[in-house]
Amino acid sequence: MSTPRVLRRAVGAPIDRLDGAEKVKGGATYAYEWPVMHPAYLHPLQAEIAAGRVQAVDVSAAAGLPGVLAVLTHENAGQPAGPDPEQAVLSSPEVAFRGQIVGAVLADSPEAAREAARLVRLEYESHPPDLELRADRDDLRKPAHAAIFGMAEGDLMDGSVADTVQGDVEAALAQAAVSIDETYTTPMYHHNPMEPHTAVAIWSGDDLTIYLSTQGVSLSQQVIAAALGLDPARVRVVSPHVGGAFGSKVYPHGYAVLAAIAARHVPDRPVKFALTRQQMFALVGYRPPAIQRVRLGVDPGGYLTAIAHDVVQQTARLKPYAEQIATCTRGMYAAENRRTTHRIAALDVPVPTIMRAPGESTGMFALESAMDEMAIACGLDPVEFRVRNEPATDPETERPFSSRELVACLREGARRFGWAGRDPAPRARRAGEWLIGTGVAASTYPSPRMSGNSARISIEPDGRYAVQIAAADIGTGSRTVLTQIAADALNVRVADVDLRVGDTVLPRASTAGASSGTTSWGACIMEAARVFRERHGVIHNGRTSVGLEATAQMPENPSAERYSMHTFGAQFVEVRVSEVTGEVRVSRLLGVFDAGRIINPKTARSQLLGAMTQGVSMALHEHSVLDPHTGHVVNHDLAEYHIATAADAPAIDVYCVGEPDPHINPMGSKGLGEVGIVGTAAAIANAAYHATGVRVRDLPITLDKFLR
Repeated sequence: MSTPRVLRRAVGAPIDRLDGAEKVKGGATYAYEWPVMHPAYLHPLQAEIAAGRVQAVDVSAAAGLPGVLAVLTHENAGQPAGPDPEQAVLSSPEVAFRGQIVGAVLADSPEAAREAARLVRLEYESHPPDLELRADRDDLRKPAHAAIFGMAEGDLMDGSVADTVQGDVEAALAQAAVSIDETYTTPMYHHNPMEPHTAVAIWSGDDLTIYLSTQGVSLSQQVIAAALGLDPARVRVVSPHVGGAFGSKVYPHGYAVLAAIAARHVPDRPVKFALTRQQMFALVGYRPPAIQRVRLGVDPGGYLTAIAHDVVQQTARLKPYAEQIATCTRGMYAAENRRTTHRIAALDVPVPTIMRAPGESTGMFALESAMDEMAIACGLDPVEFRVRNEPATDPETERPFSSRELVACLREGARRFGWAGRDPAPRARRAGEWLIGTGVAASTYPSPRMSGNSARISIEPDGRYAVQIAAADIGTGSRTVLTQIAADALNVRVADVDLRVGDTVLPRASTAGASSGTTSWGACIMEAARVFRERHGVIHNGRTSVGLEATAQMPENPSAERYSMHTFGAQFVEVRVSEVTGEVRVSRLLGVFDAGRIINPKTARSQLLGAMTQGVSMALHEHSVLDPHTGHVVNHDLAEYHIATAADAPAIDVYCVGEPDPHINPMGSKGLGEVGIVGTAAAIANAAYHATGVRVRDLPITLDKFLR
């Protein structure tokens, strides 16, 4: 067989998003936009109490409204409880949180459904809700189940791993030359992607098709099927385009099951259900608030001797969820004595869920703020203090890192930012009324490879390679990046690859989350390409080879048990704080990251810019305000829930260091979708202290905290 021609490598090229033009022109079909015939529209009824039960229902006025097709409650929905309480919508009269779905109206138009929902009369038996998160509660407990990325999708962590102890922390703190003991808090955060959560449900006999806004069609298929008591093979989930998610669409929520239940009550008609912005504040999760106590001790040389990180976080009484907030502390810096603990308070609140960098973004705000405070207490430069405490191996597992260029990120970031010559004294720089300060923080995030992936490659009649995998593109550019990986693996042009994602008729794929998409799906596609070429050789003319096909499962990673695998970074920030009003503005932001081989510099930069902008939003703006009496998020819209806008975005620069990582995946890349948010909030808080001399330990960093 002749030697195949070697094409220019697609991996590493800054290729424009392959679906960009389609999206700009309005050709990309999102969940609510799928053309269906004669749909019915759903509007939910939401509980107006936070704890209790529905005692009586009067639907007479609503049912008589023109255009109304059905009014559903627990009395007539016919839905069993099922294995997942979040999915058990309309299965009982019990109310576990304010805003819970307690009914739904189906009508010929969205307007009729909304008006009829207003006419339904519900009477409640209400109980005083428990809504207060405090670190001194006497009912705190270890999380029995806690999501931990880096394990196989769906695996859970036993509560005993919520606590880790190495050495004698209390003795080391007592003997430390310098020690600090501080508490940091973060509020409830809501995701607010541009595309609302949406489900369009269609029954065909006993088979269900759902067009769903989701980060993982395969996982959604399993969860929805279980809630409805169906064989997963009878449920098809379709989601080729997603308009943002930030973690809120990793796991399906009860609204998708509700759409399917409702569709059974209007035979032969699809049901469309798009949540309003206000409804999303109760029904599709949030990042739980947390209280973190961090204690650090150092020896006379400025080397850490003790680290203690104790976390209390909120969860829902209905369905516990816990973030591994202190996990990042276990492997970040060298210290002989270390302890981390996690405790949860189960309250009468909605169910939390994954939000970008779950755990790390919250935990590193506390740890990196504490590291800044300790550096100052020791009279050391914050960059040098971090470098001084760099570990040789993972302090928790003692495994070598697959690659770790954190010191390079700190050094290169300092050079690019102009850190040298920085006056460490607070309030040393000003421009008129504006006090100017600079700060730094390190960042880390696991780089896992998820299990359960498979991919299929075949040759189409037009001679192109069809690469099929039920992956997701949530706006991150994964469709483009995976096409680049496939093109190189097959030694063809990018234009010769037709990548198909977002449908459960395709080979199963893990969910987009934990910065694992490119690693998991890309490794699987490379394996399918290897099998294809091994089976069929090099194809010189695809038009004469129609029908050739190969399917492969993602191979096990032999390095997974031998190395600690993470992405690293460092963020440098300049802030300005008005001495008159207390207003805080970020004027410069630099992120330097160790992310292995960059598959596409353009989409990678976009990801990191977005993550750091979200970090600015986390630090300065976002704060869901829960009414302590009613359990209602009072700022439940984008008018009052403030997020960073273009006017708030500073001059941001991104730079990547390091070589390809040889252990995480065959491409040499690392995950980078989430690491950008991780250190940003702490860097901003540290810079704000440098500007003003006021240490803010409770996010968000608002003007009132400087004017006190």
